[in-house]
Amino acid sequence: MKVLVVEDEALLRHHLLTRLGEDGHVVDAVADAEEALYRVAEYNHDLAIVDLGLPGMSGLELIRTLREQGKHFPILILTARGNWQDKVEGLAAGADDYVVKPFQFEELEARLNALLRRSSGFVQSTIEAGPLSLDLNRKQAFLNDVPLALTAYEYRILEYLMRHHQQVVSKDRLIEQLYPDDEERDPNVIEVLVGRLRRKLEGDAGFKPIETVRGQGYLFVEACR
Repeated sequence: MKVLVVEDEALLRHHLLTRLGEDGHVVDAVADAEEALYRVAEYNHDLAIVDLGLPGMSGLELIRTLREQGKHFPILILTARGNWQDKVEGLAAGADDYVVKPFQFEELEARLNALLRRSSGFVQSTIEAGPLSLDLNRKQAFLNDVPLALTAYEYRILEYLMRHHQQVVSKDRLIEQLYPDDEERDPNVIEVLVGRLRRKLEGDAGFKPIETVRGQGYLFVEACR
């Protein structure tokens, strides 16, 4: 998933960038609200982590602005303020959850995963589609209960398509799930990765859940639950 991190403390911002990247996310990490608004205007994000105590425009103002702009992705707030009024104010501004500093990364990770599941319409940590199941916590796919040997990029594509099942997903959107914004991108890579993923899913059972929509992208046609 593509995550926006808005945190002015350089060490924590780097820590979040590193740990979230190790978890398989593509991360936009910025230090202030103005840069965050620019990033949101240019790229698609699946979730944002916003520190309330930002310089200039506050985290609360940023959240309100994002919601006014019609951005519906989940937002988790970071706050060093432990009193209940600040938490309520953050949630009232449009945030979906909060974590109080200092925090354990495992708690942050669990809350992020829960937000991502709910935003995709899932309540469990496993997504199922016919003979295919996806363990979101272990980042592992199974076909007829047999583990699939997927690369990290193949898994990211599969997870994104399943989260957005029965929706056409463009190549550009899939590219954003694989690469940071400052790296070169080649749409042909997506075609190669989807081709390999299809062959692994088809196997001996002939399972073909991914269709190409000419000129638009890819569609995961199986209903997921």
